[in-house]
Amino acid sequence: MEGMPTPHVLLEQQILQYYESGQEADRLESPFSRWEKLRTLDLLDRFLPRAPALILDVGGAAGAYAFPLATKDYVVDLIDPVPLHVEQAKQRAAMDQRVPRSFQVGDARAIRCEDGAADAVLFFGPLYHLTDSNERLKAICEARRVLRTGGVLLAVAISRFASALDGIGRGLISDPSFVQILDQDLRTGQHRNETGNLDYFTTAFFHHPDELRMELIEGGFPAPRLCAIEGPLWTVPESATAEQQEGLMATMRKLENEVTLIGASAHIMGIATKPND
Repeated sequence: MEGMPTPHVLLEQQILQYYESGQEADRLESPFSRWEKLRTLDLLDRFLPRAPALILDVGGAAGAYAFPLATKDYVVDLIDPVPLHVEQAKQRAAMDQRVPRSFQVGDARAIRCEDGAADAVLFFGPLYHLTDSNERLKAICEARRVLRTGGVLLAVAISRFASALDGIGRGLISDPSFVQILDQDLRTGQHRNETGNLDYFTTAFFHHPDELRMELIEGGFPAPRLCAIEGPLWTVPESATAEQQEGLMATMRKLENEVTLIGASAHIMGIATKPND
Protein backbone atom coordinates (compact mmCIF):
# COMPACT_ATOMS: atom_id res chain seq x y z
CA MET A 1 0.00 0.00 0.00
CA GLU A 2 1.31 3.44 -0.93
CA GLY A 3 2.80 5.30 1.99
CA MET A 4 3.41 2.17 4.07
CA PRO A 5 7.01 1.46 5.12
CA THR A 6 8.71 -1.39 3.29
CA PRO A 7 9.61 -4.61 5.15
CA HIS A 8 13.27 -3.59 4.95
CA VAL A 9 12.53 -0.25 6.62
CA LEU A 10 10.44 -1.97 9.29
CA LEU A 11 13.32 -4.29 10.12
CA GLU A 12 15.70 -1.36 10.46
CA GLN A 13 13.19 0.34 12.76
CA GLN A 14 13.14 -2.78 14.97
CA ILE A 15 16.92 -2.73 15.21
CA LEU A 16 16.95 0.98 16.09
CA GLN A 17 14.32 0.46 18.76
CA TYR A 18 16.38 -2.34 20.32
CA TYR A 19 19.50 -0.19 20.60
CA GLU A 20 17.58 2.83 21.88
CA SER A 21 17.24 0.85 25.12
CA GLY A 22 20.80 2.01 25.81
CA GLN A 23 22.14 -1.38 26.88
CA GLU A 24 24.85 -1.58 24.22
CA ALA A 25 27.05 1.04 25.91
CA ASP A 26 27.93 -1.34 28.76
CA ARG A 27 27.37 -4.73 27.12
CA LEU A 28 31.04 -5.56 26.63
CA GLU A 29 31.73 -5.03 30.33
CA SER A 30 29.46 -7.92 31.30
CA PRO A 31 31.05 -11.28 32.19
CA PHE A 32 29.26 -12.94 29.29
CA SER A 33 30.90 -10.61 26.74
CA ARG A 34 34.35 -10.17 28.28
CA TRP A 35 36.11 -12.59 25.93
CA GLU A 36 34.57 -10.88 22.91
CA LYS A 37 36.13 -7.59 24.02
CA LEU A 38 39.50 -9.00 25.03
CA ARG A 39 39.91 -10.99 21.83
CA THR A 40 38.76 -8.13 19.62
CA LEU A 41 41.29 -5.78 21.22
CA ASP A 42 43.95 -8.42 20.69
CA LEU A 43 43.08 -8.74 17.00
CA LEU A 44 43.07 -4.97 16.59
CA ASP A 45 46.55 -4.76 18.12
CA ARG A 46 47.82 -7.35 15.66
CA PHE A 47 46.12 -6.40 12.40
CA LEU A 48 45.62 -2.63 12.38
CA PRO A 49 48.25 -0.43 10.73
CA ARG A 50 50.42 1.56 13.09
CA ALA A 51 49.22 4.77 14.71
CA PRO A 52 48.52 7.51 13.83
CA ALA A 53 46.55 5.74 11.08
CA LEU A 54 43.04 6.98 10.28
CA ILE A 55 40.40 4.48 11.38
CA LEU A 56 36.72 4.68 10.52
CA ASP A 57 34.81 2.86 13.26
CA VAL A 58 31.55 2.28 11.39
CA GLY A 59 28.86 0.91 13.66
CA GLY A 60 31.08 1.84 16.57
CA ALA A 61 28.18 2.30 19.03
CA ALA A 62 29.20 4.34 22.08
CA GLY A 63 32.90 3.87 21.42
CA ALA A 64 33.88 0.59 23.07
CA TYR A 65 36.81 0.30 20.66
CA ALA A 66 37.07 3.87 19.34
CA PHE A 67 38.21 5.25 22.69
CA PRO A 68 40.89 2.62 23.41
CA LEU A 69 42.24 3.17 19.89
CA ALA A 70 42.29 6.94 20.40
CA THR A 71 44.37 6.46 23.54
CA LYS A 72 46.91 4.64 21.35
CA ASP A 73 47.21 7.74 19.13
CA TYR A 74 45.02 6.53 16.27
CA VAL A 75 42.89 9.12 14.50
CA VAL A 76 39.39 7.69 14.86
CA ASP A 77 36.12 8.79 13.31
CA LEU A 78 33.19 7.07 15.04
CA ILE A 79 30.13 6.52 12.87
CA ASP A 80 26.91 4.87 14.05
CA PRO A 81 23.30 4.84 12.83
CA VAL A 82 21.85 5.11 16.36
CA PRO A 83 21.71 8.74 17.57
CA LEU A 84 21.74 7.61 21.22
CA HIS A 85 25.07 5.83 20.71
CA VAL A 86 26.63 8.92 19.18
CA GLU A 87 25.33 11.06 22.04
CA GLN A 88 26.71 8.58 24.60
CA ALA A 89 30.11 8.70 22.87
CA LYS A 90 30.11 12.50 22.94
CA GLN A 91 29.30 12.46 26.65
CA ARG A 92 32.20 10.10 27.28
CA ALA A 93 34.51 12.31 25.21
CA ALA A 94 33.67 15.26 27.43
CA MET A 95 35.26 13.39 30.35
CA ASP A 96 38.35 12.00 28.60
CA GLN A 97 41.47 13.63 27.18
CA ARG A 98 42.43 11.38 24.24
CA VAL A 99 39.26 10.81 22.29
CA PRO A 100 38.06 10.06 18.75
CA ARG A 101 38.38 12.90 16.25
CA SER A 102 34.71 12.97 15.29
CA PHE A 103 31.32 11.49 16.05
CA GLN A 104 28.75 11.05 13.27
CA VAL A 105 25.31 9.58 12.85
CA GLY A 106 25.84 7.64 9.64
CA ASP A 107 25.32 4.49 7.61
CA ALA A 108 27.81 1.85 6.47
CA ARG A 109 26.23 1.91 3.01
CA ALA A 110 27.01 5.60 2.50
CA ILE A 111 30.13 6.54 4.45
CA ARG A 112 30.89 10.25 4.52
CA CYS A 113 34.56 10.00 3.62
CA GLU A 114 36.66 10.74 0.55
CA ASP A 115 37.87 7.93 -1.70
CA GLY A 116 41.06 6.28 -0.45
CA ALA A 117 41.30 8.37 2.71
CA ALA A 118 41.16 5.72 5.45
CA ASP A 119 43.88 3.36 6.60
CA ALA A 120 41.38 0.99 8.23
CA VAL A 121 37.64 0.46 8.46
CA LEU A 122 35.95 -1.36 11.32
CA PHE A 123 32.57 -3.00 10.68
CA PHE A 124 31.61 -4.26 14.14
CA GLY A 125 27.87 -4.44 13.55
CA PRO A 126 26.88 -3.47 10.00
CA LEU A 127 27.26 -6.90 8.42
CA TYR A 128 24.88 -8.57 10.82
CA HIS A 129 22.31 -5.81 10.98
CA LEU A 130 22.07 -5.50 7.19
CA THR A 131 19.91 -8.55 6.69
CA ASP A 132 19.81 -8.37 2.89
CA SER A 133 22.88 -9.64 1.05
CA ASN A 134 22.75 -6.78 -1.48
CA GLU A 135 22.84 -4.24 1.34
CA ARG A 136 25.82 -5.99 2.93
CA LEU A 137 27.61 -5.96 -0.42
CA LYS A 138 26.91 -2.25 -0.75
CA ALA A 139 28.50 -1.64 2.64
CA ILE A 140 31.57 -3.76 1.83
CA CYS A 141 32.03 -1.86 -1.43
CA GLU A 142 31.79 1.41 0.50
CA ALA A 143 34.53 0.24 2.83
CA ARG A 144 36.67 -0.59 -0.19
CA ARG A 145 36.02 2.85 -1.67
CA VAL A 146 37.13 4.81 1.37
CA LEU A 147 40.21 2.66 2.05
CA ARG A 148 43.60 3.48 0.62
CA THR A 149 45.39 0.77 -1.32
CA GLY A 150 46.77 -1.59 1.29
CA GLY A 151 44.22 -0.42 3.85
CA VAL A 152 42.46 -3.04 5.93
CA LEU A 153 38.82 -3.87 6.58
CA LEU A 154 38.07 -5.66 9.84
CA ALA A 155 34.48 -6.88 9.62
CA VAL A 156 32.67 -8.89 12.28
CA ALA A 157 29.86 -11.36 11.67
CA ILE A 158 27.75 -13.34 14.11
CA SER A 159 28.09 -17.07 13.54
CA ARG A 160 25.20 -19.05 12.07
CA PHE A 161 25.47 -21.29 15.12
CA ALA A 162 25.57 -18.57 17.81
CA SER A 163 22.01 -19.10 19.05
CA ALA A 164 22.52 -22.85 19.33
CA LEU A 165 25.71 -22.36 21.34
CA ASP A 166 24.15 -19.66 23.48
CA GLY A 167 21.06 -21.78 24.04
CA ILE A 168 23.12 -24.74 25.19
CA GLY A 169 25.47 -22.67 27.35
CA ARG A 170 22.79 -20.67 29.17
CA GLY A 171 19.96 -23.18 29.14
CA LEU A 172 17.79 -21.09 26.83
CA ILE A 173 16.73 -24.14 24.85
CA SER A 174 14.22 -24.85 27.63
CA ASP A 175 12.13 -22.02 26.14
CA PRO A 176 10.17 -23.19 23.05
CA SER A 177 10.08 -19.62 21.75
CA PHE A 178 13.86 -19.47 21.78
CA VAL A 179 14.07 -22.83 20.02
CA GLN A 180 11.92 -21.42 17.21
CA ILE A 181 14.39 -18.54 16.81
CA LEU A 182 17.30 -20.98 16.91
CA ASP A 183 15.74 -23.24 14.26
CA GLN A 184 15.26 -20.35 11.85
CA ASP A 185 18.83 -19.19 12.43
CA LEU A 186 20.10 -22.61 11.43
CA ARG A 187 17.84 -22.83 8.37
CA THR A 188 18.31 -19.37 6.90
CA GLY A 189 20.64 -17.26 9.04
CA GLN A 190 17.82 -14.73 9.46
CA HIS A 191 17.53 -14.05 13.19
CA ARG A 192 14.13 -12.72 14.25
CA ASN A 193 12.98 -12.15 17.83
CA GLU A 194 9.26 -11.53 18.21
CA THR A 195 9.16 -12.46 21.91
CA GLY A 196 9.88 -9.03 23.39
CA ASN A 197 12.73 -10.58 25.41
CA LEU A 198 15.75 -8.36 24.78
CA ASP A 199 18.01 -11.18 25.94
CA TYR A 200 17.22 -12.94 22.66
CA PHE A 201 18.78 -10.10 20.64
CA THR A 202 17.19 -8.27 17.72
CA THR A 203 16.81 -8.52 13.95
CA ALA A 204 20.06 -9.71 12.39
CA PHE A 205 21.71 -12.01 9.88
CA PHE A 206 23.94 -14.78 11.20
CA HIS A 207 26.66 -15.81 8.74
CA HIS A 208 28.04 -19.19 7.89
CA PRO A 209 31.82 -18.61 7.72
CA ASP A 210 31.85 -19.46 4.02
CA GLU A 211 29.22 -16.76 3.39
CA LEU A 212 31.31 -14.12 5.11
CA ARG A 213 34.36 -15.07 3.08
CA MET A 214 32.44 -14.98 -0.22
CA GLU A 215 30.79 -11.64 0.55
CA LEU A 216 34.17 -10.04 1.24
CA ILE A 217 35.56 -11.48 -2.00
CA GLU A 218 32.55 -10.26 -3.96
CA GLY A 219 32.97 -6.81 -2.42
CA GLY A 220 36.49 -6.50 -3.82
CA PHE A 221 38.72 -8.06 -1.16
CA PRO A 222 40.19 -11.11 -2.90
CA ALA A 223 42.01 -12.85 -0.05
CA PRO A 224 40.17 -12.36 3.26
CA ARG A 225 41.34 -14.06 6.43
CA LEU A 226 38.77 -15.32 8.93
CA CYS A 227 39.46 -15.44 12.67
CA ALA A 228 37.27 -16.81 15.42
CA ILE A 229 36.92 -14.11 18.05
CA GLU A 230 35.82 -15.90 21.23
CA GLY A 231 36.10 -19.47 19.98
CA PRO A 232 35.59 -21.86 22.91
CA LEU A 233 36.61 -19.24 25.48
CA TRP A 234 32.96 -18.56 26.36
CA THR A 235 33.06 -21.86 28.28
CA VAL A 236 35.80 -20.61 30.63
CA PRO A 237 34.72 -19.85 34.23
CA GLU A 238 34.57 -16.19 35.17
CA SER A 239 37.06 -16.83 37.96
CA ALA A 240 40.04 -17.31 35.62
CA THR A 241 43.13 -15.58 37.04
CA ALA A 242 45.23 -13.10 35.06
CA GLU A 243 47.86 -15.79 34.50
CA GLN A 244 45.24 -18.26 33.33
CA GLN A 245 43.72 -15.62 31.07
CA GLU A 246 47.09 -15.00 29.40
CA GLY A 247 47.48 -18.71 28.70
CA LEU A 248 43.94 -18.97 27.35
CA MET A 249 44.49 -16.04 25.01
CA ALA A 250 47.71 -17.61 23.73
CA THR A 251 45.90 -20.86 23.03
CA MET A 252 43.05 -19.06 21.27
CA ARG A 253 45.52 -17.38 18.92
CA LYS A 254 46.63 -20.86 17.85
CA LEU A 255 43.01 -21.89 17.19
CA GLU A 256 41.61 -18.72 15.63
CA ASN A 257 42.14 -19.74 11.98
CA GLU A 258 41.18 -23.41 12.33
CA VAL A 259 38.40 -23.82 9.77
CA THR A 260 36.72 -26.66 11.65
CA LEU A 261 36.28 -24.44 14.73
CA ILE A 262 35.53 -20.97 13.32
CA GLY A 263 31.77 -21.50 13.18
CA ALA A 264 31.75 -22.48 16.85
CA SER A 265 32.70 -18.92 17.80
CA ALA A 266 29.83 -16.55 18.55
CA HIS A 267 31.61 -13.85 16.50
CA ILE A 268 33.89 -14.15 13.48
CA MET A 269 36.21 -11.43 12.19
CA GLY A 270 37.02 -11.10 8.53
CA ILE A 271 40.34 -9.32 7.92
CA ALA A 272 40.76 -8.10 4.35
CA THR A 273 43.25 -5.83 2.61
CA LYS A 274 42.35 -3.55 -0.30
CA PRO A 275 44.40 -4.69 -3.28
CA ASN A 276 46.33 -2.53 -5.71
CA ASP A 277 44.05 -2.09 -8.71
